[in-house]
Amino acid sequence: MADTADTPTPTPTPTPTAPTASAPKPTPTTPPSEPTHYPLRRWAALWRELLALTWHRMPGTVVFYFAASITVLAALAGTALSLRWTVNATIHGHAGQAAAAAALTAFAYAVNVVLADIIRTPIPLIEQPAIRDLSPRVLSDLAAVESLDHLERSDVLDRVAILRRASWMIMAGFWSSIGAAFALAQLGVTLLLLGTVSPWLLLLLVFAAVPLWCDRRGSRAVAEADLKTAETFRLQQHLFELATKPAPGKEIRVAGSAAEIVRLQEQAWQQTMTGRARAWAVGAGWKFGGWLVFTLGFGAGLALVIDRAAGAAGGVGDLVMAVTVAANLRNTLHGAVTTTAGVAQVSRYVEPLFWMRDHLAEDRARRTGTLAAPPVLKDGITFHDVGYSYPGTGRRALDGISVHLPAGSVVAVVGEYGSGKTTLVKLLAKFYRADSGRVTVDGVDLADLETKGWRSRVSAAFQDFGRFATTFGENVGLGDLPHLDDRERVAAAVAEADADRVLRRLPDGYDTLLGRTVGGLELSEGQWQKTALARASMRPEPLLFILDEPTASLDAPSEQEIFQRHMARARELGARTGAVTVIVSHRFSTVTGADLILVLDKGRLTEAGPHEELMALDGRYADLYGIQADAYAATTTT
Repeated sequence: MADTADTPTPTPTPTPTAPTASAPKPTPTTPPSEPTHYPLRRWAALWRELLALTWHRMPGTVVFYFAASITVLAALAGTALSLRWTVNATIHGHAGQAAAAAALTAFAYAVNVVLADIIRTPIPLIEQPAIRDLSPRVLSDLAAVESLDHLERSDVLDRVAILRRASWMIMAGFWSSIGAAFALAQLGVTLLLLGTVSPWLLLLLVFAAVPLWCDRRGSRAVAEADLKTAETFRLQQHLFELATKPAPGKEIRVAGSAAEIVRLQEQAWQQTMTGRARAWAVGAGWKFGGWLVFTLGFGAGLALVIDRAAGAAGGVGDLVMAVTVAANLRNTLHGAVTTTAGVAQVSRYVEPLFWMRDHLAEDRARRTGTLAAPPVLKDGITFHDVGYSYPGTGRRALDGISVHLPAGSVVAVVGEYGSGKTTLVKLLAKFYRADSGRVTVDGVDLADLETKGWRSRVSAAFQDFGRFATTFGENVGLGDLPHLDDRERVAAAVAEADADRVLRRLPDGYDTLLGRTVGGLELSEGQWQKTALARASMRPEPLLFILDEPTASLDAPSEQEIFQRHMARARELGARTGAVTVIVSHRFSTVTGADLILVLDKGRLTEAGPHEELMALDGRYADLYGIQADAYAATTTT
């Protein structure tokens, strides 16, 4: 469009129906650049939650796991003690006792080997609760945040990227912590057995603690690197999807830009891996140092055992047991370190979960809406000096918007790209909270209306509409969830959106699965948009009907027909419930029948009025309308 900034345009007079108020901008929960280390009580509460989930899902398996773990502890001690008994009985010529002790040793060892292998990685205890319980909870937490601005911030998306794969890892980490507790108990039993030979061997406990501490220190460095490189990791994933999906693949092939996409993806991958490789090297250094200290202590302990054997300071059975237990100490300690490391590494998944839950808690605490939405609109919706800026930007997306949208009216919002049209309708749907000013509904602050109740009285078709990988009928029915399976309601919505021609072309009608990614039928862009319009027509009595660029993917005849249908529906809704219909469009010819047209420019409301008044005003609206009309005339004549 041509620049018309030099054209003087009068500013509409604000028409508030209540005194203008200003609300302080809510402070978002901004995560720090480094991972937050949460107190042990948070971890303990989460562990109790995960144990309760698992117990609810499979109590018998939980009982078996704990019983088997305790049995392994007993078998470890039984193997060592019965071995000492076997040696001492053999030396003293007690053949019967030696045979019984040997059999007990073999049995205890077999029990230890079999059960230890079973409980090493309890996949059923991890998989079932993670997929069927924890994952839905994580997704619910992500979806329960009232506004959308958190999903437009890179710091949040970094954590969301981690949370997508978190459920299985968090549950695995929980059972690793249980395994670590039993592994440490095994280590304690091992050291206790060594202590019965010589108290000096208990010093190995000190040396055993060093690898555990060093491993935790190294794992923390890896977790911090994962978070720091999450953004470049998401970037390389995005570039990979660009190169492998059909929609962008067409442009990439026509432009010949595949090599550049690959180069950028490789660059992002290298940046990610370079940052993480440094952390892995640091972690490996810490682990090497810890194991070096333990090796020195372990060598000293073996020297002590050999010295006792040479001096005959203890019984032969004690010495055999000590040597055997000391020789297995490395494996016992390795198991303890490995399971403990698993717990330390899971912090990279748990900490984003804690942060998201804290963010949700603060979001809920900021909500003041408790009032029910009115059954009908009597006065309408009013903007009182409303301003809004997107997080991380200094530019005002909306600046000082004051205007009244009368009940029962059809309101069109027009302006160039980036003028604030979509931001305005998102404020109406409570996706964002205004930084300043307020929006009232029949004189009641929109913030004081209960969000779920308000949204249940809103119908909307957005320009970035959803493409749900489910049946056609469910795609439409999701617009009014209580009536998802109401075929009559769905059929009426399909007819309302002129989507019946889409329906007739589907092989299985309403039951046709949509979405190539799930093996279903892929619709064209225009067919998807008509499906979205049908979904927006499901609710019979909305108070607010939003059409945000609802026909951008349709041809001109279809667009005109759709607008005529929805204009008629808007009039009917307005007469019945006082509903306000807000239409956002960049095509001026489709909104000439609106009762009120709002002209936005760089976030400010520059003109407001019906089409005839704005044309007579000969301001910005008239200029933009004339430019589009001339362009359309030139297209039709050629």
